[in-house]
Amino acid sequence: MKNMLTIISNALCRITGRNVLLIDLSEYVSLTSAVAPALSQTQRQPPKPPPGARVVVSRSFTDFVPQVTFDIKQCDLHRLEEGPPLRAELTREQGLQYYRTMQTVRRMELKADQLYKQKIIRGFCHLYDGQEACAVGIEAALNPTDHLITAYRAHGYTYTRGVPVKEILAELTGRKGGVAKGKGGSMHMYAPHFYGGNGIVGAQVPLGAGIALACQYQGQNQVCVTLYGDGAANQGQLFEAFNMAALWKLPCVFVCENNKYGMGTSVERASASTDYYKRGDFIPGLRVDGMDVLCVREATKYAVDHCRSGKGPIIMELQTYRYHGHSMSDPGISYRTREEIQEVRTKNDPISMLKERMLGNNMASAEELKEIDVAIRKEVEDAAQFATSDPEPPLEELCNHIFNNSPPLEVRGTNPWTKLKSVS
Repeated sequence: MKNMLTIISNALCRITGRNVLLIDLSEYVSLTSAVAPALSQTQRQPPKPPPGARVVVSRSFTDFVPQVTFDIKQCDLHRLEEGPPLRAELTREQGLQYYRTMQTVRRMELKADQLYKQKIIRGFCHLYDGQEACAVGIEAALNPTDHLITAYRAHGYTYTRGVPVKEILAELTGRKGGVAKGKGGSMHMYAPHFYGGNGIVGAQVPLGAGIALACQYQGQNQVCVTLYGDGAANQGQLFEAFNMAALWKLPCVFVCENNKYGMGTSVERASASTDYYKRGDFIPGLRVDGMDVLCVREATKYAVDHCRSGKGPIIMELQTYRYHGHSMSDPGISYRTREEIQEVRTKNDPISMLKERMLGNNMASAEELKEIDVAIRKEVEDAAQFATSDPEPPLEELCNHIFNNSPPLEVRGTNPWTKLKSVS
């Protein structure tokens, strides 16, 4: 460490033309600690810099707290005797990972907003900013081999399931390098063990029950997380799926992401009962603070354990909030005020909440988090450059990949005399 600081000091001296002394404080007593006065007589003190020298303090990883236990909000329960724990452990590595992932999703969505307003992205586009704690908290509690299916607000889950930012943005711009080769768009992105991205309101819920049936049939101790919004919660097909899942004790975690507005209608105007976690009636449920990544993680762990133990399905309602409108055609302020949105940003933002926890408990430095932010901005900018320069898929590839492992077949085009070829 000393050799490295010496090398950096010499380099800074040559660059700035001034004397620079780097000090590694991890070797010395902390002068701000309660025991510092007693120890100052026995431990060495940092060397005094020469006159006119600039002092730059270097912090090593040993300065940071490796793990902290936080109090989290209690979940509301339905047909459950006890719920998730009220305290959650967070390691420094986990905190940095969650922060990086949530910030990446936030930056990616803001870039998608910009590209849409530039008319580079067209068609339907539903942004996820504000709800990042839901996707990151759920993924933190799952195994990579577990399954997940969601609705059309799918960009965040596509990223947490392992798809790079460049492939997501390229899919939004309809380019060949997109995750669905430019043919799926915003609502139809897929990855191993991730089934989209579904454009029909509520239709993914019975599909999720079917995936859970496959999990049960194959007997590999896997679960399926099936997500839907408060706007889809009144769909009849949800209750049919609930009934079958309960009858067959399917390992399915039904998750209602309640962001308080279904398109432009508040939940109070759309639902006679807004206790979505109780909607399964005979299925147990819990209501979770969806703006706290730790609360979501612990609740998901609890729900997943419930399913793996053979107790059947469970419902989670995540109380969250979207900052943008329902879609890009919705300004998002005709049915709610700007002040309401700003209040959530100020008091309950999921990224700011995690950041304050980490800084307040000496789990990271502001400089370190800023470096992460800079790296993420560059990653997203590079991804946007790729998404706007990559070629569009040619017409002859339009019908490819209709079937898996199938011999080539002819597909009728827009009229009977237009034939296109489909290759698996």
